[in-house]
Amino acid sequence: METREIFTQLDNLMPLFRERLEAGQRVKFSPRGTSMLPMLRQGVDTVTLSPLPEKLQKYDLPLYRRKDGKYVLHRIVETGDTYTCIGDNQFVYEYGLTHEQMIAVVSSFTRGNREYRVGHFGYRLYCRLWHYSRKPRHFCRRALGWLCRRLKR
Repeated sequence: METREIFTQLDNLMPLFRERLEAGQRVKFSPRGTSMLPMLRQGVDTVTLSPLPEKLQKYDLPLYRRKDGKYVLHRIVETGDTYTCIGDNQFVYEYGLTHEQMIAVVSSFTRGNREYRVGHFGYRLYCRLWHYSRKPRHFCRRALGWLCRRLKR
């Protein structure tokens, strides 16, 4: 069977995604953008979405819809009455996300020919290391930017 790639907006696919997820099925797609680098690469990696559990946990990777209508796939770094999320390649937290905004949660992702489960020890270790190294990475990025600007003068 021949497979074809079709490029379309996520808005066009969302009714089909919701239908499949409500039936308890999983949905696979390739996310766009650079906010989850280095874990997810645009046009290369795929994620498998599963239906939402009753309560999401820290380091879960939900697909949610912002109040401005954009669909986002970012990691939960704090839970409570609301969720706080951030992309792996970002430094600004998104506060006050509700469970009603959540659509699905990533259960696995594929890099190359290898599939990684999000419950796997290595994945959980990556999440912790990447999250707790955010401040030093941000400092290094700003310092490097400052140095590059100085050298251009």
